[in-house]
Amino acid sequence: MPGHRISFNALALRPGGSGVQTYVRELLGALSTATGTPLVAHVQDDAAGELPASVEAVRHPVSSGARRALAGLTMRPGPGLLHGLDVDLPLRTEGPLVITVHDLSVFDVPWAHGGVRARGERLLVSRAVRRADEIIAVSNFTAERIAALFGRSSTVTHLAAGPEMSPPDAAEVERVRRHYDLPARSVLYLGNVEPRKRVDLLAAACERAGVSLLVGGAVAPGVSVPASARPLGYVPAADLPGLYAAADCVAYASVYEGFGLPPVEAMACGAAVVTTRVGALPDVVGDGARLVPADEEHLLVDALREVVCDAGTNAGLRSAGVDAAARLRWHDTAAQTLSVYRRLDVPC
Repeated sequence: MPGHRISFNALALRPGGSGVQTYVRELLGALSTATGTPLVAHVQDDAAGELPASVEAVRHPVSSGARRALAGLTMRPGPGLLHGLDVDLPLRTEGPLVITVHDLSVFDVPWAHGGVRARGERLLVSRAVRRADEIIAVSNFTAERIAALFGRSSTVTHLAAGPEMSPPDAAEVERVRRHYDLPARSVLYLGNVEPRKRVDLLAAACERAGVSLLVGGAVAPGVSVPASARPLGYVPAADLPGLYAAADCVAYASVYEGFGLPPVEAMACGAAVVTTRVGALPDVVGDGARLVPADEEHLLVDALREVVCDAGTNAGLRSAGVDAAARLRWHDTAAQTLSVYRRLDVPC
């Protein structure tokens, strides 16, 4: 076909980053080894080094918020299929269009976003969903929300932990334990601190359970780490497996998740995970984590006490988590994504 290449709006990719950034990085890496079709990714200038060597980078100035959205709207991908890896599509395109929808939180929990941002994101998402020839959802839950809100079907391709997320050896766990001066009993939250993550509820539950809460990750504007928790700030990627494994429990009290990659990464590293039964999480973590209802503090307290204090429960969760996380593989995600492209007569 003319324009035999695949282009990506990968402007969401940042050095390091969270779930969406991991998706962009790992998917492009897996696709680069799964197809011989030329791959071209539009990225911000400082994220070009995150791409595999075989993926051509089209560099854009570093930006965020509305400026990044504008860059996505005005980019010129040229002929061939275009895949918007974080929903956004440009105004002008010359081939088939695919989008990945990570969640619909701006529709489902708009209170968790700023009012202006939520309104802008709803417009961008609605436009992209209407225009896309094929839609990819990162979970069955997100696919159900797409169908309910827009009447569109989608193909589910799960995320997975990266290859660096694996159980560390005892020496690495001890190094991390000393480096962060971990207390005798600790619960770890690692991820963005923002309203829908309910870190405040988790902190209150840890206080009642009598365990220390450690909080690592970026803090959203207008939000703060609870006073009873110990902030770790930015945690280097090299320390993540050891920190996950060293904590007695890794816990999340979120009220909404389109996928929920941090619990999967923690499970892959051998952590004992407690998380809420919301959104995609029951499907994603399977039997690899202890699930509790959202906003039920007393049940969260009970789960934390048992997982932290009962050695048998803790060991069983650690083993089950590793097994459950291993069932999610980027190789499978890439293969399912290529099948979507082929439905649009793209040879790959």
